[in-house]
Amino acid sequence: MKKTSVPRLVAPKPFIQRPAPVTGLLAPERFMKIVGAVLFVAALVLPFISATPYLISILTSAMIYIVLAMGLNVVVGYAGLLDLGYIAFMAVGAYTSGILTTQFGLSMLETIPFVVIACIIAGIVIGGPTLRLRSDYLAIVTLGFGEIIRITANNLKITGGPSGIHGIPTWSFFGWSFADGLDIGGIHFGPKILFYYFVLIVGIGLAVVAVARLGKGKLGRAWKSVRDDEDVSEAMGINGYTTKLAAYIIGAVWGGFAGTLMAGHLSAISPNSFEFLYSALVLMAVVLGGMGSTPGVIIGALFVSLAPEFLREFSEWRFLLFGVLLVVAMIFRPQGIWPANAVLPFLKKREIPEIPPTAAVGVVGVDDDYEGEVYEGSDAPAATADDEEGKR
Repeated sequence: MKKTSVPRLVAPKPFIQRPAPVTGLLAPERFMKIVGAVLFVAALVLPFISATPYLISILTSAMIYIVLAMGLNVVVGYAGLLDLGYIAFMAVGAYTSGILTTQFGLSMLETIPFVVIACIIAGIVIGGPTLRLRSDYLAIVTLGFGEIIRITANNLKITGGPSGIHGIPTWSFFGWSFADGLDIGGIHFGPKILFYYFVLIVGIGLAVVAVARLGKGKLGRAWKSVRDDEDVSEAMGINGYTTKLAAYIIGAVWGGFAGTLMAGHLSAISPNSFEFLYSALVLMAVVLGGMGSTPGVIIGALFVSLAPEFLREFSEWRFLLFGVLLVVAMIFRPQGIWPANAVLPFLKKREIPEIPPTAAVGVVGVDDDYEGEVYEGSDAPAATADDEEGKR
């Protein structure tokens, strides 16, 4: 009987070789990490250069804005949920810490677990029934919930009503408070400078690093999949509702932490501090900087918080100039100042080799050197029409 050999199918080889990833200091990701580290060190050194109360105060407020914008970036930038009432979570965190410190005698550090629990509950209560909506409908509902939180705080006795809560203490740790100051190496650090360092190290370091890591992880990829196309992501096995709810809860916790920082910074809060305008400003920081981009959100938050201060000398014209700058920025950079896929032009990029000219090849996918199973006579498997077509 005649013996026949069945060839083994193998994957075709690529026509071009994949270029090796860029290494060294000019690799885009490593370069941005170095720039971030340099800016962080510069912020640490700044109080030794100029420590005026005005400068330290506006920089502390700007950093709190960064923490707030990083939380909204999870909701809007990663998950694609248009939230117009995000300032409500900041109000929940601020009022929770303010009530517990002024009426129950807890320290700011001891209020953190209660703030987290309150923000999780608020995220579930607000996001649970609304996240099944999409686009404009979701934006309108979140705007309504933001106003409900503000009006509720304006009418409750425990929140102080329209007058708010005053006399909120600064942060303290095991009996020592920022108000006591600190002397290191003959240098005196006042309470404002200590709080500035606390917001910089704990707030900015924790918020930026944690959100950036979340965006690169499995949950972050699920958020971006739901943002790009929720129907396709659900077809691939991702539960869109729970994924969006997780983003909403994490964003709520970040907003509550920013509210706690703001309460400790200003020592007084009122319902007027949580109007819709502030939700719009934080959303503006995310969109202006670049949705889903960590450097872009930081740039946008700094621009939104510091630009009115730099334009203060123009008196009542400063907000008009601020609006003009925003319009100009969105005309020339509609995708944001620093989009998520932005790469500095002077950084090295991988060079993609040219595709070589097409040459005559044999049967694609057949390994001619394979000496595998051998069949005799009728034991050989019947060749299908596709196999015959492939041989031809």
